[in-house]
Amino acid sequence: MSEVRRFFVDRRKCLGCKTCELRCAVARGSVGKELVAAVRENPLPRSRVYVQSDGETPAVLHCRQCEDAPCLSACSTGALKVDPETGVKYIDADRCINCWMCVMACPYGAIAPASERHAADKCDRCFQMERPHCMEACPTGAIELLTESEIEARMRELRAETMNER
Repeated sequence: MSEVRRFFVDRRKCLGCKTCELRCAVARGSVGKELVAAVRENPLPRSRVYVQSDGETPAVLHCRQCEDAPCLSACSTGALKVDPETGVKYIDADRCINCWMCVMACPYGAIAPASERHAADKCDRCFQMERPHCMEACPTGAIELLTESEIEARMRELRAETMNER
């Protein structure tokens, strides 16, 4: 298995525009995969990534692909699985029994009950694609897929920048 890549969101670049949410909902949650048709679907398509804001600073909420994922051990049916090639945690909707234990176990609130689909729903980083839809849609390039070492290096850079701004 290659080194697991995780989302890194540069909050300095994020506008809070929710374009990532919209693209995710249409591409992954709609039947027709077209925006105009998607807004007429019932139920409405659901995004697997969410943008929240405190009024000033937007934050993108997505599955962190935890190394020791509490959602995996909370799932009694084995519906939450790990892709052996990428290490990405994903939900096998056919095995999900709507117990919502994974929803309760996720420390980041990144798993949502999708009652209309009869399964829990979470970001699976579009692991079957080269580039996730949310990342492709982001107009500022705020969302990146990085390895753990790349994230650590980026965090060091950001801390150094912050220290120099004071």
